[in-house]
Order: sequence, then structure tokens, then C-alpha cells
Amino acid sequence: MRRRRRIGVFGGTFDPVHQGHLILASEAVARLRLDELLFVPAKRPSHKRARGLAPIDDRLAMLRLATRGEPRFRVSGLEAAEDRVNFTVRTLEALTARERADYYFVMGQDSLQEFAGWREPERILGMARLVVVPRGEGDLPSLPPRVRRRVVFLRPPRIGISSTEIRRRLRRGLSVRYWLPDAVHTYVVRHGLYGKRSRSR
Repeated sequence: MRRRRRIGVFGGTFDPVHQGHLILASEAVARLRLDELLFVPAKRPSHKRARGLAPIDDRLAMLRLATRGEPRFRVSGLEAAEDRVNFTVRTLEALTARERADYYFVMGQDSLQEFAGWREPERILGMARLVVVPRGEGDLPSLPPRVRRRVVFLRPPRIGISSTEIRRRLRRGLSVRYWLPDAVHTYVVRHGLYGKRSRSR
């Protein structure tokens, strides 16, 4: 009997995608023995203000540049195609309808602590395991047994890079070279995203 594929789902705004995202994705693939990891950028995330986000076409383009050459990484435009607020439960419903597989949804510890307030959390747990990246080296959060059974904790190398800080530095004209994959850095500069083109290096 052919085994079910193991597919990771990495959602977020990726505004912009950076080296920390890619290191986390690579760790998830290796540690969980994933056949594929999908980057799913949200067009209109439910938990963040959409105002100020770079256009979804730019964020998709940067993800494709960043993941080029890694055969197990794939960029999905599933949420980008929807003209409504994106919810994880809808995304997983669409993915599971397309392919029966073992799904692993990647999230941070902060998201796990808010998980009970997400739309239909029990349905999410039924469709995917939660791959949680702890904030630090301290104690892991206490979870109800039904949730704990569906959670895998992943500790990738800690990289102190955030999309928020990248945008802040670009607005101030500071360098973000090496914070981003080279192709993404070139794209940001060429398109004048987040800051001034001439001073972004």
C-alpha cells in the first residue's frame, strides 16, 4: 500500500519572506520528514490588519524567488485567489479536498495561545497536526489533552529576524542585505517596496 504523503502548510503574510522563514521551513521538512512544504501567503489575514501589506502579487513573487531551487518547497496561491478574509480552516478544507495526506500546520507559540479563538479550532485539529515553534527555551505551554495530542513542538535554530524589523529598517534607509535571500533583496530594491530604492543596501 502506498503511504500517505506528509505535507507541511506554512501560512503567514510573508511581508517580506526572509531567511528566518526559510530556515524554519527547512527544519520542518527535515525533522518531520515532509514530502512537501506549502508556503501559503494570506491576502487578507483574519488576525492582522491588511492595511499596509505589500500587494499579494509582490509577496507571491518574492516567495517564488526565495524558494526557487528547493524541490520540496512550493508556493500556493490558494488564499491569494480569495477576495475575502482568510481563515486556516477554509484553507485546510480546500487542501484536504484536493489530496488525502497527513497535514502539518506550522505556527508560532503566540498563535497556539490564541488558537481556541480561531474559527473552528476542533475542525483544524481534525485535519492537521499543529507544528509549534516555541518562543524561547523555557517551559512549554500547558495544553488540553485533545490539543496536546495533535501538537508537535519544533525548535529550529533561533534567528532574530522579523519582517516587521526589515520593513522598519527599509523605511529608515538601513541595510537589510543578508536578512533576505539575494533574489528577494533585489526584488525589494527594484520595486521600491517598504522604503527608498537608492538607500536600501
